[in-house]
Amino acid sequence: MSPAPSARLALARSFLFVPADRPERHARALATGAGGVIVDLEDAVAPARKAGAREGLAASFAALTPPQRERLLVRINAAGTPWHADDCTQVAALAAGGLIAGVVLPKAEGAGDLARIAGAIGPRGVLVPLVESAAGLAALDELAAAPQVLRLAFGNLDFQADLGMACDADEAELAPVRLALVLASRRAGLAAPVDGVTPDWRDAARLAADCARARRGGFGAKLCIHPEQVAPVHAALGASADELAWARRVVEAVAAAGGGVASLDGRMVDAPVLRRAERLLALERA
Repeated sequence: MSPAPSARLALARSFLFVPADRPERHARALATGAGGVIVDLEDAVAPARKAGAREGLAASFAALTPPQRERLLVRINAAGTPWHADDCTQVAALAAGGLIAGVVLPKAEGAGDLARIAGAIGPRGVLVPLVESAAGLAALDELAAAPQVLRLAFGNLDFQADLGMACDADEAELAPVRLALVLASRRAGLAAPVDGVTPDWRDAARLAADCARARRGGFGAKLCIHPEQVAPVHAALGASADELAWARRVVEAVAAAGGGVASLDGRMVDAPVLRRAERLLALERA
């Protein structure tokens, strides 16, 4: 039995942005193999084009297959902007028609905005709040606990702008913020959070370093701004062949021990080790 759409998005390793006003790119973005595709009504669309882009989504998404729509999210404009209310109305209609899996809310800073969107898209729709400000950071636990939130995501560039920061490529100053997202996700029982973008899609070395940092830090996915980032991100945040072989041996050892503590290669295999092995195997299946 295949996992539910929300379960697949919970295990997705890559989320690719595509402009809402470029409908010819929507199916192409899905064809990259990205775990999720975020059709962007916010930063990717000029103010004068937002209404037209919004109105064109239903026709674009209707041309997609149901499995494709299960990987489709829409990033609406933030609460307090002139476009937010109309965006909410549109995503409600899209969700009612089964055309999207959920909504990404930028500049998320409180559970109230999330609750209103959850009510609009219905109980099957998922929410991904983007943490992009000091206020969003202060509200992490509130955001993570809001109904229908699937994962938290980090808007690393907007966060720097909000705080007047000027980080180098390693973004060392943001390590406490990233840890806070991972901790809040764990406390709320959410899937591992989604790390922010690598802005220069041509810089393969930086992308690799960013992915390695994300994985070390407990992130399970990364936002992508270009199709060429998807495959490297997917590979970097997945399990290696050696890790998968180890995970299978762990599961087999625990099963042979009757579900209790087992020994593998001279080391004890207990519940935390088994959970890590099972997560690696779940990621590979997804």
